[in-house]
Amino acid sequence: MEKKSGEESSKKKNIKAKADIQEKPAKKETEDLTAKLREKEIEAAENYDKFLRASAELDNYRKRAAKERSDSIKYGNESIIKDMLPIIDSLDRALEHADNSEDFDAFIKGLKLVQEQFLGCLEKHGVERVQSTGMDFDPNMHEAMLQVESKEYEDNKVVEEFEKGYLLNGRLLRPAKVSVSKSVKK
Repeated sequence: MEKKSGEESSKKKNIKAKADIQEKPAKKETEDLTAKLREKEIEAAENYDKFLRASAELDNYRKRAAKERSDSIKYGNESIIKDMLPIIDSLDRALEHADNSEDFDAFIKGLKLVQEQFLGCLEKHGVERVQSTGMDFDPNMHEAMLQVESKEYEDNKVVEEFEKGYLLNGRLLRPAKVSVSKSVKK
């Protein structure tokens, strides 16, 4: 029996040794996988943090862009208004001078200077007048108010301008209101 017991004990040792040998790689593999899992969890947390920051940054950008757009609309005319203030000052001086003076010609000259100053301001901001009198009638630039018979002008020429037309950077702001010639029938 002792022999059997020794053999059994030896077999048990062999089985236990085999189990230990198999257990060691499994344990090492589990530790490796656990370490990789921790690394991936840390990486996922970092990526989530980056995502939250990027999302917050995008929201802040949208809010900032909306405010800039709103301010642009609200204060977009600031530069043209600043350029018009000296013209208003000139008009004030002209009116003040008119109250104290009887020189009508000087008043007219002053008004013409203010008009030139005003047109210069508009030109600086891209506004120009539509050329009309004597030009061919262009329905894109002119609004015909009436048609007149004329011996002086050919057909479809602008004879008279009732209201000036204006362009802003090449785009029509207001058409010129004009009368258009039509030849006299004999």
